[in-house]
Parts: sequence; structure tokens; C-alpha cells
Amino acid sequence: MIKIDNLTKSFTSKTGKGFKKETVTVNAVNEVSFECKPGRIFSLLGPNGAGKTTTLRMIAGIINPSSGTAVVDGIDISQGNDEVKKRIGFLTGSTGLYERLNPDETLDFFGKLYKLPTAAYEERKEYLFEKLGINEFRKKRVGQMSTGMKQKVSIARTLIHDPEVLIFDEPTSGLDVITADSIIDLIRESKENNKTVIFSSHIMSEVDLLCDDLAIIDKGSIIYNDSFENFKREMKADNLTQEFINRVKEA
Repeated sequence: MIKIDNLTKSFTSKTGKGFKKETVTVNAVNEVSFECKPGRIFSLLGPNGAGKTTTLRMIAGIINPSSGTAVVDGIDISQGNDEVKKRIGFLTGSTGLYERLNPDETLDFFGKLYKLPTAAYEERKEYLFEKLGINEFRKKRVGQMSTGMKQKVSIARTLIHDPEVLIFDEPTSGLDVITADSIIDLIRESKENNKTVIFSSHIMSEVDLLCDDLAIIDKGSIIYNDSFENFKREMKADNLTQEFINRVKEA
């Protein structure tokens, strides 16, 4: 379960020149509230710069909110940040990997970080390698891999500790259809295993395939928050993309 209430993130910057510089505060995320429930996939949509990634990074404990609360799997992120991180798997299209390591070494490293029992870890790793088709390049250094290979290793790293809460930020951006499909399949599987799943995407076909609940964020504020079924029932446009565009323009 993820429950966030009035979550806000402010950034300050200097404007002007010389002695006339002024401090300006901008709310990248402004009093955002929503819930993500186990066994359902929650989609957070919005145009570029709307506040999606900032919101997801606050939930994951990567950056601290300026105000508001976020409770992840029963833990307030302001009170147990390290404990929250143990329960979360966070995947983004820009996830960094150590270029000198191969997939085996990468997973070994994270398995040790999470202090996973050896037998359970090995079983989990072999399952993910088989599921994602990593076996054929498991000894290849990350620095020699394609974008799709790296993303497969990233999702294996994300899931190695079998977290209860999964956060996917544009997980298939720039990937080929086959690699993207393997990631979508694992997101579906996570739902079937009663995990709490939240993901953002610009690809409306993925939203249509996966989404149970939907929130749209624009300029840091939530402009829609309901079930995806109700969203489709209320649609006035002929397709999801146009309906999304219309909602943002109207807001």
C-alpha cells in the first residue's frame, strides 16, 4: 500500500542580475494526494515536467518532501527511510549500472546489499534471468551491452529482493517491442502476486493494458484521480491519447 497526503516538493532558485537577484520558490509537486492498493496497478500520467518523477522519487525515499506525508507499506518515509527502501523496487529508464560488472556480478552485489539468504537469492536470480532472457549475456560486461540488455539487468536488480512495493518510472522508454513486452509481463505478474505497483508512462497502449487506477498530474497538481474504468466511461474523445491531452488542456 502507498498512501500519500498533501505531498509537496519546493525548489528555490536565484533570478535577476547583480544586487537585484531575488530568491524564487517553485513547487514542482504541490499538495499531491492519492492511494495505491495491493493487487492493483496505479498509473501516474502527466506531460514532461509535470512532477511525475519528483513524486515517484519522494515515494522511493530518494529525495525528501518539503511537506506532506507518504506512507509506504505501513512506514512513514520521514521516519524510516532506510526501512522503506528495503521494501521498494524502483526502476527508471535512466537507472545507472556499473559498467565493469556483468549481470551475474551486478545481481550478486545487490543481493549482498539486501542481505538475502544465499539459497533464496540464487533461486530468485535464476528465475529472473530466465524470465528476462538474460542467460545469453549473463557474463557480458554492462559497458558492452545494448540499451535493452541494460534495462533487463536493471529490472532484475529492481526485483531481486522480491519487494512488496514496485515503482516503475517510464520503464520501457526507448526499448524495442520484445524487451518492453518482457517488462510489461513482469509488471502484470507483480500485480498477480498482490504487490503494490505504481508506474508512469507516455505510452497509452501500456496504460490500457495494465492500468487499474489512474491519476493525472499537471504543473505539480493532481487534475484527475479515479479508477481507469471510470476514466474510460467518462471519455469524450475517441482514444486515450486525445482524452489525456484534452484533460490537461482543460486543467
